[in-house]
Amino acid sequence: MGISFTDRAAEQIRRYLAERGGGLGIRIIVQSSECSGMAYRLEFVDETEEADVVYESCGAKIVVDSKSLVWLEGTVVEALPNANFRVELAGG
Repeated sequence: MGISFTDRAAEQIRRYLAERGGGLGIRIIVQSSECSGMAYRLEFVDETEEADVVYESCGAKIVVDSKSLVWLEGTVVEALPNANFRVELAGG
């Protein structure tokens, strides 16, 4: 199943990378949070690591490490009109 993202999210990723001056894609990281369970963070990626899984659509890439993938399986990433991203987790 993995992760999917909309065409608009792919366009936004490509635009962010162009404004930044390049890069491979964006990484979604899931980490435990002090009080609210899990925290989700996005960051630019210039190169992948051995445990990474790369999802590609419409010329854009989202990179996820194997530990975070457990929490993101079935997720859909969408770009919002205000230039933010929304990450819809599977089952909710």
